[in-house]
Amino acid sequence: MIKKLIRKILGTKSKAARDANTPVVLGPEAHGIDPRLLSNNAVRVTSTLQEAGYEAFVVGGAVRDLLLGVKPKDFDIATNATPEQVKRLFRRAFIIGKRFQIVHVMFGNDLLEVTTFRGTTSANAPKDEHGRVLRDNTFGSQAEDAERRDFTINAMYYNPANQQVLDYHGGIEDIRAKTLRIIGVPEARYREDPVRMLRVVRFAAKLKFSIEPETGAPIKVMAPLINNVPAARVFDEMLKLLMSGHALACLQQLRKEGLHHGLLPLLDVVLEQPLGFKFVTLALESTDARIHAGKTVSPGFLFASLLWHQVLEKWEAYRAAGEQTIPALHLAADDVLDSQTEKLALQRKIGSDMRDIWAMQPRFERRTGKAPHKLLEHQRFRAGYDFLLLRCASGEIDAEIGEWWTAFYESDEASREDLISSASQPSGGGNGGGTKRKRGPRRGGRNRSGGGRGGEGGGSDAGGSAPSHDGGGD
Repeated sequence: MIKKLIRKILGTKSKAARDANTPVVLGPEAHGIDPRLLSNNAVRVTSTLQEAGYEAFVVGGAVRDLLLGVKPKDFDIATNATPEQVKRLFRRAFIIGKRFQIVHVMFGNDLLEVTTFRGTTSANAPKDEHGRVLRDNTFGSQAEDAERRDFTINAMYYNPANQQVLDYHGGIEDIRAKTLRIIGVPEARYREDPVRMLRVVRFAAKLKFSIEPETGAPIKVMAPLINNVPAARVFDEMLKLLMSGHALACLQQLRKEGLHHGLLPLLDVVLEQPLGFKFVTLALESTDARIHAGKTVSPGFLFASLLWHQVLEKWEAYRAAGEQTIPALHLAADDVLDSQTEKLALQRKIGSDMRDIWAMQPRFERRTGKAPHKLLEHQRFRAGYDFLLLRCASGEIDAEIGEWWTAFYESDEASREDLISSASQPSGGGNGGGTKRKRGPRRGGRNRSGGGRGGEGGGSDAGGSAPSHDGGGD
């Protein structure tokens, strides 16, 4: 009924009757895009290309967001100019990519991605034994480009010059109906690029759209194809998913669709354990809250949180085998990072941040002498402290430890000395907190992690010592 009303208002044809080579043209009154939401640099790129005699449009997720009344985070441009022709028109332009060449155009720190219209001759493109396209630099028309895009809601083109939207596959209908629909035969599209299955999950969770039944049906069966995708591509997509502002919903959807295996091994086991589930939930809720507030989030802090209970399990195993607490923790961290680096292509900087956060945790139990002052000077202290608060909030360790460090962190020098003199020696002489880690949370403690600070250390790194890390885009 809703779709019929939309077609009546917009004068569109049904999907079956629509000519895929002829777009529905929507004017400003029909689509309702506010031109003020456009990036000046995106308009600059399209106008420069058009003045040089080429076609140029804002495309993809930016058009989708504009139609939803949201200011896009990134602006992509599609054109009939080749990468070399685009590069010649801009002072700071760089051709990148092997699978399909694109151009990055820079204006200060603002990066815009310019893509030449793709052709539909992918049948002859090199593929692996599972059908995944390895390289495809075939150019084509705008209609062919629209057919090659993944979802109907991402296959619309906006021309800032005349404020028209070109819609080839009923994307406007699906946006109004809040439906996520893949273009073409789902099985074939997923086989060409299995990462599309992760994108289905991300967009559905982020936009709160329902997945069209035919689009969702093959995912559970075809989920193992993700294992054939280069680890770097999987990591990039996972980072976008976790930095989407809807990380918890995305992970829940991943589990529902059977896509989590191989991405974050054992995470499904962690989420089935009460303490692990609460810890991960608090970390992701904090991350989502920071992103919605426009704050930065560190990938290192986020992945340290997601993989912490794997470290805990291995840490206990090494200690049970006779290793001392600190060496056992380093061995556990090595095991987890080695495994995840191979599967997720974790960057060295992210792995280093994760290791620092984990290694600081036993040191928080040393609250006498000069140890607290030395730890406070650590350049990653705030990240480690925020991680400690997550552990307290989840019930993994006593809330009193986090309360003491909060008071120490916020106090003047005299008050800090009083706190140190009144602190009792931790159980086990400060060598790890194995007994405390098994103790339940005390009632009445301040629970500051869940209020947004739990991801803050990763975001600002955060007391100001180390640079922040911004997340991936759309």
